[in-house]
Amino acid sequence: MKKSLGLLLILVLVVAGWSLAGNMQMPKSKEAKKMNDEKATMTDYRDIPFKTISGEETDLRKFDGKVLLLVNTASECGYTPQYEGLQKLYETYKDSGLVIIGFPANNFGGQEPGTDSQIFKFCQSKYSVTFPMMSKVSVKGADKHPLFVYLTEKSSIPGEIKWNFSKFLLNRKGELVARFDSPVTPMSDTLVAAIKKLL
Repeated sequence: MKKSLGLLLILVLVVAGWSLAGNMQMPKSKEAKKMNDEKATMTDYRDIPFKTISGEETDLRKFDGKVLLLVNTASECGYTPQYEGLQKLYETYKDSGLVIIGFPANNFGGQEPGTDSQIFKFCQSKYSVTFPMMSKVSVKGADKHPLFVYLTEKSSIPGEIKWNFSKFLLNRKGELVARFDSPVTPMSDTLVAAIKKLL
């Protein structure tokens, strides 16, 4: 009798253990990273969705046939004045097919703490930005946006972003052809020459 009760107790504990294991969830950071990795392995990374700074969903497909310069931006960084150069670069070459896309990110020094509306207002009032600005994203860490998972881990030029205002240059086919670190200014000979070569 005691033996039967013992076996029954063991069986109950095993079943309970299975049930508990089945309901366990990964920590949010790991779960988010897994989801972002899966999205980054989509057939074409241009299909990865993100939102504009005003909240509409979009993707890089909207810019097919354009030369793209993707920049992770911040409003309280020593490189923030590069907004002025980015706007000038955009005005100079937009009619030739250049589109600059800003992705605000708070990953470095907490230098982009504002909301999307605050960021948009800052860019408009301080630098008269007219190039497309996207909703704030993460460009580093477990919650890295899938687009930046692709760009920094799965593209032909991998490597973590080092700081705000890093730049990714894509040709008209949507291929990443060059990267430029923060110190490379928007109107520098190096960046301008790389862009003109693709236009």
